[in-house]
Amino acid sequence: MQSQKKHPQLFSFEFYPPKTEEGTASLQIVHSKLAKLNPDFFSVTFGAGGSTRDKTFSTVIDIQSKGIAAAPHLSCVASTKDNIRAILKDYQDHGITKIVALRGDLPSGMMSAGEFRYANELVEFIRQETGDHFQIHVAAYPEVHPQAASGVEDFKNFKRKVAAGANAVITQYFYNAEAYFHFVDSCEKNGITIPIVPGIMPITQYSQLFRFSEMCGADIPRWLRKRLESFGDDKEAIQAFGLDVVTDLCQRLLDGGAPGLHFYTMNQSAPTLAILENLQIKPHD
Repeated sequence: MQSQKKHPQLFSFEFYPPKTEEGTASLQIVHSKLAKLNPDFFSVTFGAGGSTRDKTFSTVIDIQSKGIAAAPHLSCVASTKDNIRAILKDYQDHGITKIVALRGDLPSGMMSAGEFRYANELVEFIRQETGDHFQIHVAAYPEVHPQAASGVEDFKNFKRKVAAGANAVITQYFYNAEAYFHFVDSCEKNGITIPIVPGIMPITQYSQLFRFSEMCGADIPRWLRKRLESFGDDKEAIQAFGLDVVTDLCQRLLDGGAPGLHFYTMNQSAPTLAILENLQIKPHD
C-alpha cells in the first residue's frame, strides 16, 4: 500500500442536483454543514442520459461560488463531442478545475451511449480539448463492474482510463475492505500510483441500500445483510448499527493507507457527519 500512503488524506462529498426549490434550499443547508470540514471538493452527479445537465451546471456553479471546489460529473451517455466541448468551455470560464468522468448508465430504452462509448474515450477527449486544465477523477469497481465480462476485462478497462489521463480514482462503495486493498495491490503491480479514494455509502435504511446495491453491483456481505434484516423497521437500530459498521470500515481503510474518503451523501449531512465525528474529524466553526 506504499504508493497510496504518499498522498495526503483528503475528504470529498457527492451531491445530486435537487429537482425542487425545497430540495435546493435543503441542499444549501447540507452544503454549509459539510463545508465546515473544509473538504477537497464537492462532486455533483449527472442524471442518466444527461437528464440533469442544466441542474448539474447550476448546482456546481453555486457550490464553487461559496469557496470550495466543485467537481461536476460528465457522462458519455447521450453526449456528443460538440456538447461536451461546450460544457467544458463553460466550466473553464467559471473556474472549475475538477471533473469526474464516467461512462454513465444507459436510460431504459436507450440502445447506444452516444459519440463516446467508454469513459477512457471521454477522458482522452477532455485532455485533447483542455490539456491539463482539469484534474480528472474516474470510477473504479473493487468488486468488479456489474456489466463487465470478467474481472480481468474490467481491470483492463480501468487501466485504459488511467492511461488516457486520469489524475485520481473514486471507487464504487463497498463494505468489504479486502476488496479495496486487493484492488490497490493490483494497481501497484501494474504501475498505477494515482490516488484511489474509497467511495463510502452511509447505512441509513436497508431497503434503499439493497436497491442501490442491486443496481450498481456493490456487494452487501451476508453477515451484514442478515443483521440489517433482523432490525425490521427499527430505523434507529439500523442507523446505529450502520454507523458502527461504516465507521469501522473507514478507520480500517485510512489505517491501511487509503488517501482519503469520498462520501455518497444522498444530499444529507447527518450520517456523514456522524461517521467523521467517530473518526475524530470534526467541523471547524
